[in-house]
Amino acid sequence: MPLLRNIGSLATCRPSGPQSAIHAISNAALAWRDDRITWAGSEADLPSEYRGDTAQDARGRLVVPGLVDCHTHLAFAGWRADEFARRIRGETYQDIARAGGGILATVRSTRETSVEDLVARSRGFLAEMARLGVTSVECKTGYGLEEEAELRQLDAYRRLSGMGPQRLVATLLAAHTVPPEFRDRREAYIRLVVDRLIPRAAELGARFCDVFVEENAFSLEEAREILTAGKAAGLRPKLHADQLRPGGGAELAAELAAASADHLDYASEAGIQAMAAAGVVAVSLPLATLYLGQTPMPARRCLDAGCAVAVATDFNPGSAPSYHLPLAMLLACTLQRMTPAEVLKGATIVAARAIGLDGLVGSLEPGKAADFAMIDAPDVAHWLYHFRPNACVRTVIGGKDIRTADADRP
Repeated sequence: MPLLRNIGSLATCRPSGPQSAIHAISNAALAWRDDRITWAGSEADLPSEYRGDTAQDARGRLVVPGLVDCHTHLAFAGWRADEFARRIRGETYQDIARAGGGILATVRSTRETSVEDLVARSRGFLAEMARLGVTSVECKTGYGLEEEAELRQLDAYRRLSGMGPQRLVATLLAAHTVPPEFRDRREAYIRLVVDRLIPRAAELGARFCDVFVEENAFSLEEAREILTAGKAAGLRPKLHADQLRPGGGAELAAELAAASADHLDYASEAGIQAMAAAGVVAVSLPLATLYLGQTPMPARRCLDAGCAVAVATDFNPGSAPSYHLPLAMLLACTLQRMTPAEVLKGATIVAARAIGLDGLVGSLEPGKAADFAMIDAPDVAHWLYHFRPNACVRTVIGGKDIRTADADRP
């Protein structure tokens, strides 16, 4: 039975208590059998049954649950560096979208890309994410916007799930924006999403249905229709909400008991309160805030209202072209005034809750998956304060080493 000893700080991140409670244990040990944790606690309290096991030495480092990126647009083709420069020169996200760029630029590239190429490209991203300590990833469609291309993205996620090592959760985001061929036939596109794509997505293993509620995307009424159909097919609702302007997305998320509402840069106080009452997770995406130069999501208001806040990357080729979840965690501290402890819990157990995996991952407790990351830092605060390209020296998923880099170096 594997045993990891001499852990300087073991952040168990149990779901109980406030978001600031990461239930850290000093001078700790962690044991697992096969793919499940069997014991976690102070090394001084290690049960006798484990004392004869061959021990691995953490050398006083920090150990955290495997990180959970609960909002990505993983499978896409092409990049949009030209838009990065255009925004710096003063064009807005909406300006670029109206000129045919933005999401539709990626749609054109992705429609022309085979499922094999999408899988190969995504595997490369996932490997880099694993090196950062990311062990579970939510993956959205939304760059097909036609039946065949949307299903191709879902097929890519199904294939990737079989390849490992990360746990993947697929989300249908066919309602990302209205494709050009349906610009004058919005209702026909909504019918395609509701009548064709939602049932097929459920068959292909999608867990969630998402809608981008925004001026250049879908209205509240359209989102309600799509998400209600998704619920009927077994897909839990998610929303891209209140990202670019106040739009009532947070209130709709509460009304539909969505798993999460994401972005929320312009969420109203009433919307935040409603989400808290309904148990909807607020997902902070500070990389998008940084790239778009926007006002940060009011994370402190959410937390003070009793609304759990997850932290994710929004990895996509336009508004958040980075899968570096630890960087997003740092930005949640500096831009949104979340404490390091709140951010860690937001990228572990709260993020797991946002994608329905909190019964399996997100905390280090007996019976849960043996997914964890070893960080070359004495504690959580030091890790996020002293930002480095990558402080993760070991990633374990399901009890198996995925990435070890100088883990035994003093």
